[in-house]
Amino acid sequence: MKKQKFRYNPETLSYVPVEITWKERILKTLLVIAPAIFFGFVFQFLFAAIFPSAAEQKLDRENAFLNEQLDHINEEMALMSSVLDDIEKRDNEIFRVVFNADRFPDEMRQLGTGGTDEYDHLKGYDISEKVIANSRKLKELQKRIYAQSISFDEVIKLAKEKEKMLACIPAIQPIANEDLTRMSSGYGWRIDPIYKTQKMHWGIDFTAETGTNVYSTGNGVVKLIEEKLWGYGTSVIIDHGFGYTTRYAHLSGYTVKVGDKITRGQLIGYVGSTGKSTSPHLHYEVEKNGVKINPIHFFHSDVNSEDYERLLEMSTNANQTFD
Repeated sequence: MKKQKFRYNPETLSYVPVEITWKERILKTLLVIAPAIFFGFVFQFLFAAIFPSAAEQKLDRENAFLNEQLDHINEEMALMSSVLDDIEKRDNEIFRVVFNADRFPDEMRQLGTGGTDEYDHLKGYDISEKVIANSRKLKELQKRIYAQSISFDEVIKLAKEKEKMLACIPAIQPIANEDLTRMSSGYGWRIDPIYKTQKMHWGIDFTAETGTNVYSTGNGVVKLIEEKLWGYGTSVIIDHGFGYTTRYAHLSGYTVKVGDKITRGQLIGYVGSTGKSTSPHLHYEVEKNGVKINPIHFFHSDVNSEDYERLLEMSTNANQTFD
């Protein structure tokens, strides 16, 4: 039974029962409950701060796993980049050199990247920085691999054309050794036989009797036939493809016409002394991509090592030319 409370009434000089209103009851209840609720929240907050929940522990484990995987992926991409560096180096310094091809353009290997907003959707997370960094590296690798695939497509094409290219490169002497009197002048600065001044001699002069056979040094197509009173005189120019052309000058005659397909060793004309020439000989030139180069380096397929060394020595003599 609830205990009755009384209070003293000074007017009646007696004790009267204390009546508690419902508001007072609610207030008293709140005064009891509120501290309990407050301390309950405080306890829960401290407990949660010190002891993470099972869900938070699971998230922490997942974050740690994801961070570990991102680090692992970063290491793998660094290894892939290193391997790709080696492939690119081999491509430029070995494969393309073997096939006498130009370097693959560096700007093609470093293709443009996306805009500044490309990775905005990855921002706002604890691991955003790592994810964005890995995404950038992956995008770079994708572009480099794509560029390398283009380069290898070209190399494969060059490999398929290698046999054709080897047949086209001017790799023999234009006059047979048994018909050759001597090589009178090589590539370089020489004395002009008429003006007696130093001038650049862009080819090699082979001394031989008038009418000696002149042969094509590689497969190709007759590009031009010139018949001049001065300069090269009568000459045949053959386009061998792959950037190579050859000129056979001062001929007494020729056996081909413009547009003819020529094979290596085919008779194309005869030694003469036409144009600016002082005696019967063949003036022979080689061009690569429009630049005249020393023909002596292309005779390795036609002579033995001793004869080749002799030709090299003869080609360096700064003697007088015959044209």
